[in-house]
Amino acid sequence: MTTTAADSASVPGSAQAPSGTAPSGAAAEASAPEPTDENVWLEEIYGEEQLAWVKEQNSRTEDLLEDADYAELEGSILEVLDSTDRIAMVGKRGDWYYNFWKDAQNPKGLWRRTTWESYCTDSPEWDVLLDVDALAAAEGQEWVFHGATFLRPAAGEPYRLALLALSPDGGDANRYREFDVESRTFVDPAHGGFDLPTAKGNVSWLDADTLLVASTAEGLPKTASSYARTAVTLKRGASLADAPLLFEVPEQHMMAVVARDSTPGFERTFAVDYIDFFNRKNLVLRDGSWLEIDLPTDVNVSAHREWLLFRPQQDWKLGGTTYLAGSLLACGFEEYLAGKRELTVLFSPDARTSLQSWSWTRNFLLLNLLTDVSSEIRVLDPSCPVDGHGSAWASTPLDACPPLHDVNAYAVDDEDTAASDGGAGDDFWLVATGFTTPTTLLRGTLERNGEGTPAVVSRQAVVKSSPSFFADGDYEVQQHFAVSDDGTRVPYFQVAARGLALDGQNPTQLSGYGGFEVSRTPAYSGTVGRAWLERRTTGASGTNGSTPHSRGGVYVVANIRGGGEYGPAWHRAALQENRHKAYQDFAAVARDLISRGVTSRERLGCVGGSNGGLLVGNMLTRYPELFGAVSCGVPLLDMRRYTRLSAGHSWIAEYGDPDVPEQWEYIRTFSPYHMLKDGVEYPETFIWTATSDDRVGPVQARKMAARMLAMGIPNVWFHEALEGGHAGASDNRQAAALQARSQHFLWKALASGPVPG
Repeated sequence: MTTTAADSASVPGSAQAPSGTAPSGAAAEASAPEPTDENVWLEEIYGEEQLAWVKEQNSRTEDLLEDADYAELEGSILEVLDSTDRIAMVGKRGDWYYNFWKDAQNPKGLWRRTTWESYCTDSPEWDVLLDVDALAAAEGQEWVFHGATFLRPAAGEPYRLALLALSPDGGDANRYREFDVESRTFVDPAHGGFDLPTAKGNVSWLDADTLLVASTAEGLPKTASSYARTAVTLKRGASLADAPLLFEVPEQHMMAVVARDSTPGFERTFAVDYIDFFNRKNLVLRDGSWLEIDLPTDVNVSAHREWLLFRPQQDWKLGGTTYLAGSLLACGFEEYLAGKRELTVLFSPDARTSLQSWSWTRNFLLLNLLTDVSSEIRVLDPSCPVDGHGSAWASTPLDACPPLHDVNAYAVDDEDTAASDGGAGDDFWLVATGFTTPTTLLRGTLERNGEGTPAVVSRQAVVKSSPSFFADGDYEVQQHFAVSDDGTRVPYFQVAARGLALDGQNPTQLSGYGGFEVSRTPAYSGTVGRAWLERRTTGASGTNGSTPHSRGGVYVVANIRGGGEYGPAWHRAALQENRHKAYQDFAAVARDLISRGVTSRERLGCVGGSNGGLLVGNMLTRYPELFGAVSCGVPLLDMRRYTRLSAGHSWIAEYGDPDVPEQWEYIRTFSPYHMLKDGVEYPETFIWTATSDDRVGPVQARKMAARMLAMGIPNVWFHEALEGGHAGASDNRQAAALQARSQHFLWKALASGPVPG
């Protein structure tokens, strides 16, 4: 089964590196000087003194935020997250449809399955395979379910064995345990069951008795990014430490990945040497040796049956042809390995349209596109070259994408037989959503029209619809374009009540990301609807007791450079020394909102997490005059030491290497921790993180808050969840608390006057 995202580099977390780890290689010979850092002591994540500081700050913040309104808000958000009317999304394996489900009675979740006939009913009958709450209680470990990987059964046999990924704290490190879905039990290691120690890495079935494992457990080596450096072949009953080496990457590279494609008739073993976040070497095992697929390291490649697909991140000159960055190209797998370099262009981007992802059914290829950040889907038929010579495949639009919506198509089960043979091989899922449109799940079937033309006919029907969690009909979605400092037009979405008063007094929440080619697209959020759009300010009372000036919030999503909304060129425009362009774009959106009368500095707040936390950290320090409040989550903020903290070394390709003096000169200009100044009127600030975040880590958030507090900057608040990983929450109650704190802070700051100190 092959479903490939355009930005397909995996982003696992890494173990915490020692805070004093020194730079290596050339950077160590002439490392940039390190500014004074009075808060290095906070880098010891689980130290007693450090956690005492965290608990003190948590108590202070909770005293501020957790009032009666907060309790009501948290309960309202939790009601959304725990709703039993949500769509239970499923994945097909064999004859069963699998789902993982959390609700109020099952906060850690149930892994379960049902039949298609039952799934289509209003109340499916679920066969519960694993109750994670019961498992956690029985084993005394707060397990968080991170998915299952099935062993392909022999022909005609049902899917039975799976490797379950279980995190002990919600972080990225997983313990892999073999599970039998028929007996609903873990396979006992004493009887040969696989049970891999908790670590970062990936696992793939080679056969019923063998795993391909990239891991940092049992003393296996790590890269400088703290990811797996080696992969081994693990037999039943053997230990990782004794397993024979299969693959290895240099220490300074990002990580090693191995995978087995077990598609019948196309069985292959692959390895990927991730050099950095955007460059990799792809290899296939041939006659016991690794054969590198010959292509530039910045060309993404994926295999499906007889095909290789390529997506270059920069213009790719091959022979006498230049293939544009963000295009999608095809060649026969064996033909390319044999030296053929005549590629078929399946998609070529333009100034408005980009490829986001693709998915194969048995006979067709689905392309998920964005045109000015609105979805478009096309179906390609490799059996129908448009000119008879393979220069392109017949392309048919899928009529399922309303404007200003996000709609994605992906295969149900590409390894099933085709519809003509009674199977689901050419069936596809459609997931459609919009800011005011609850998510809808549809299922369709693709087939050729049979009339001698290359067109593909699709039939789709609604399977499930999410309920509405707020009065979404009272709101409208608009798309606007701001002009950045260099003249670039930057799109953004605005969600607000119909007839919005453009008097500058609307509490407005501006959200963004702008990194790693991640696109921010329209999406329904009952949380945003309840916690922001429907919340009301307190206006002056009229003669009849009404509040004529009462109004709700405005929610805005900015599609700034660094993201993937317009493909890899949009992303690369804000890399490293050009990082400031992402921040200029976001500031331009803020100014546009103010100039249009939507809001004002006092009523405008921004929110972002992870790389988005770095974004809003730069709004805090570079553009404090534009914002009244900043909510900064699980952030990067100390860009001098980020490469030595958690998974930071793996992001050098995005931000640059601060140990190299000439690179530190530009990195320091977007390092919020080093840009704080005395005498500046900063926005009210809430910084939040999680102790168990093993991807970005809690350290940078701690240090930023500590420095701001020591400088005497008023209205600075900090909160650190003790579990939950990079998401900041491992169950719905934790997620509701996290979202309620951020939303309540922004509302108090922007809609209710200054937050008391």
